[in-house]
Amino acid sequence: MLGVLTRSIAALVPVSLLFLLVAVFPLTAQTVFEPPQVVPASVPSVQPGKTDVLGAIGDSFKLLVTEHAIRIAFQAKTREELDGPFWSDYRRSIRWPAQWEDSDSWAVNYIGHPIHGAAAGIIWLDHGPNSDEPISLHGSYLGSRARAAAFSAVYSLQFEIGPLSEASIGNVGMRPETTGWVDHVVTPVGAFGLMIAGEAIDQYFLTWFERRVDNRVARAAMRMIFNPSRTLANLAQNHEPWRRPDRSIGWK
Repeated sequence: MLGVLTRSIAALVPVSLLFLLVAVFPLTAQTVFEPPQVVPASVPSVQPGKTDVLGAIGDSFKLLVTEHAIRIAFQAKTREELDGPFWSDYRRSIRWPAQWEDSDSWAVNYIGHPIHGAAAGIIWLDHGPNSDEPISLHGSYLGSRARAAAFSAVYSLQFEIGPLSEASIGNVGMRPETTGWVDHVVTPVGAFGLMIAGEAIDQYFLTWFERRVDNRVARAAMRMIFNPSRTLANLAQNHEPWRRPDRSIGWK
């Protein structure tokens, strides 16, 4: 009985948070149609040169519960596994991977997981002093992105086997073929590459595009399409999904 109750709470909390996000988002979305305005540089909430670790953890938690809410809402197999003894099923779902692949599709493992890992890394960067550093080969830039990728590795480990994870919600891993090394390796490595690629696209392509296109809806769409990780990170931080801290959607 206790196990069923625990699983029910685990299922309802993320879904409730997702509904809250959907309810609040249309209000913030109105900013697309506001007149263009200059957005001042954001003021850091922590000491210069320091990362707001608790803030990054808090916003990554919102990303985490949103992802699990989507799993519960759209995956029948996840909902089916909410029944049964919670703790014993959770313990049986945590295992040392015996192979590389984990039975997920290529797109999920090599595209989806790096995208959500990069979203966690961007959240870390947004709470630190190097978020607006221009893309370069300098050690400070690459080091800051490497630290963000390390944060995404921790986020991925929690997503896979932590207390609020695929193992605890859905019992992924209970069958040996459903767990592999691929997610633990590809997520942070792919996140590192996607963070840099997204910043390069933003710096060298999207700014060029926005100088030539006045339609703010088109600008917002291009920002979200070409950097889905930034879109997820923005939503987790209660920003518009198309937000860029250095320029408004009406920037020219």
